[in-house]
Amino acid sequence: MALPPKLTPEQRSAALAQATISRRVRADIKKSVREGSLSISGVLELAKSDVAIGKMRVLELLESVPGVGRIRALAILERLGISIPRKIQGLGIHQRNALLQEFKTPSLARGRLIVLSGPGGVGKSTVANALRKSSDFWVSVSATTRAPRANEKDGVDYFFLTQEEFDRRIADDEFLEWASFAGARYGTPAKAVEGALAQGRNVLLEIEIEGARQVRSHSSEAILVFLEPPSWEDLVSRLEGRGSDSPERRAHRLELAQTELAAAKEFDVVLINDQVEKVVGSLLSLARSTG
Repeated sequence: MALPPKLTPEQRSAALAQATISRRVRADIKKSVREGSLSISGVLELAKSDVAIGKMRVLELLESVPGVGRIRALAILERLGISIPRKIQGLGIHQRNALLQEFKTPSLARGRLIVLSGPGGVGKSTVANALRKSSDFWVSVSATTRAPRANEKDGVDYFFLTQEEFDRRIADDEFLEWASFAGARYGTPAKAVEGALAQGRNVLLEIEIEGARQVRSHSSEAILVFLEPPSWEDLVSRLEGRGSDSPERRAHRLELAQTELAAAKEFDVVLINDQVEKVVGSLLSLARSTG
């Protein structure tokens, strides 16, 4: 019998940190199942791309289903021929299908993925905040390495991450897309987006232009929407009115905005942000359309 590999203190520390993260991921998944916001089929789908979820024992998953409990979960495993220690990633195709049939729910139409982008200062965040009040959309919260502004809250406006944590999430392939913009990095957590779409919810991503390009290259279902200002003068006024930016940063944003406006031709839909309510109405109509 081969001896286990000897780990350096650094390797041991990294392994322990990764184990803690994996336990947290599995705890969040079980919580979502208990609350009814994630189905068995949704978990099995997420497990295809998330190693931490794939290593969850099937028994743990079943025990999280409302109304099942340990006794019924053990009975289901026995009836379906699934061993007690079996992990999700170890399920055979017949076991997987039997499990899906056991917890079959009415099929949901997959939600629509709409990507909202445009030049800095055009009002993307304002539109996204207005859409959060609508039950038609689930608005993804991006992660960023920039410092929060005075009125911003972690987990509501953005997930504010250190450079090291952002690097870790890139390495673990946890972002649907990520990009650098104005000296900071921004990324969209992939797992939450896929979970919402699988549950039939329309999803809005409010991201920068380079991020929108990445989504387009990875997802054929994404609808890219470009938000334009009513005029160049209006955009200049918005950017110069930002008290949180230094004069140098505003100058850089204006220079960048000229380049960004030229990207509108790459998008599926172009909306002019002359009235927030009108933009929100257009996005709602787009989500409800079938074409």
